Amino acid sequence: MLQALVVVKSIAMFLPIKNFLDGLDVDSIPLSRKRELDQLTNYVNESLNKHQKAQLTFICTHNSRRSHLCQIWAQIAARFYDVPDVHCFSGGTETTAVYPKVLDTLKIQGLDFTQKKKKDNPKYYLEYSEVMPPITAFSKLFDHKENPTENFVAVMTCDHASENCPFIPGAEKRVGITYLDPKVSDSTPEQEAVYEERSTQIATEMKYVFSNVTTR
Repeated sequence: MLQALVVVKSIAMFLPIKNFLDGLDVDSIPLSRKRELDQLTNYVNESLNKHQKAQLTFICTHNSRRSHLCQIWAQIAARFYDVPDVHCFSGGTETTAVYPKVLDTLKIQGLDFTQKKKKDNPKYYLEYSEVMPPITAFSKLFDHKENPTENFVAVMTCDHASENCPFIPGAEKRVGITYLDPKVSDSTPEQEAVYEERSTQIATEMKYVFSNVTTR
C-alpha cells in the first residue's frame, strides 16, 4: 500500500508513523522507569563511540510478542531521530512464531507488512519507509545466526527469560526492561485494546531512549 511520506531529519517515513511518534508523550513515563531506560540510552551512546555502531538484541521467552515490538519500535525510533548505525534484533529462549495480533496492531499504528510463505513460523517484512529496508520479524532463538554474537546489549523484556537465561554469550551488557505480556488478553474482548496499549507503551519508551542519544 502506497502511503504519504514525510521527512523526519534525513529519513522519509510513512506519515501515519511519523504522526503516531509525534503524538507520544515521553513525559508520561515515570521517573523510576526512565532510570531503567537510561541504561539503554547510555549503552547506545557508549557503543556508537566505541564500535561506531550499536547492536541491541531484545529477548523474551517465546520471541512472539514483546521482544518483536521492542525490536521494531527501537529500530524505528532510531531512524526517527536519525541516530546512525543502530541495528536491532530479537530472540527467545524458545522458538514459536510472531503472534498475529502483534502484526494487526502494528498495521493499525501505521506499518505495512508482507509475509513470506505460510508455515508454522512465517517470516514477515515490516515497512515503515519507502527508502529504508524493511524490518524482518520471525521467531528465533537469541543466538540465531541472524543475530549478533558479540558487541551487543541483551535487553531482557520479560522476567521469565531473565530468570531462565542468566548468561547471554557475547553480550557486552545485559539490562532488564520488562513489560507485562499482552497474551493475558488473548481471546477476550479487551485483546485489541491491550495489544495497542502495550505497543504504544513500548513505542513511547523507545522514543525516550533515542531522543536522549547524543552521538549522532
